[in-house]
Amino acid sequence: MTVSRSNQIMNLPNILTMMRIAAIPLLAALLMSPSRSAGFWAAALFAIASITDWLDGYLARRMGIVTIFGKFLDPIADKLIVMAVLIMILPFNRVPAWMVLVILGREIIITGLRGIASTEGIVIQASNLGKFKTIFQIVAIIGLTLHYNYNWFFGISHTLLTVNMHNVGMFFLWIATILTIWSGIDYLIRFFKVIVR
Repeated sequence: MTVSRSNQIMNLPNILTMMRIAAIPLLAALLMSPSRSAGFWAAALFAIASITDWLDGYLARRMGIVTIFGKFLDPIADKLIVMAVLIMILPFNRVPAWMVLVILGREIIITGLRGIASTEGIVIQASNLGKFKTIFQIVAIIGLTLHYNYNWFFGISHTLLTVNMHNVGMFFLWIATILTIWSGIDYLIRFFKVIVR
């Protein structure tokens, strides 16, 4: 199926990706405040953006319009929105700076290596480790932006449970950080195996 130049950019999956990037300034504006309500709306916006990340890939494959532009923009949008949130919550001490540095450093290094590989006509597929890393990052960021205690009522047992969302976020961020390092090392090994052939 031949995709016209205009459809290379202006199709539904790519529009969803661009909307994810467009949401970053709004997320940043919300996260300038440490308030409970700002965190709640930031978490909701981030969750919606994360759903579009899955949706744009699904639609691109389903509609047969996987494009070079989409392949380029989608991972960049993912990295930008994750890093924007983590950087914005740093001043409120909601996340250790070294974790943000590890996550940011990994993404810069792997993006650079992918660029080198692509110039050589080599495609190194993302591993399942990277996909799990992304899932844990999403859950962690939602927890960290919510931050405060939330009461969860279980109707069947009539139990009221108070959950500290910051602790939930940090639990998943530790897992995400470990997977970040692990998947980064895995990609480096696969990259050098391919390059030295």
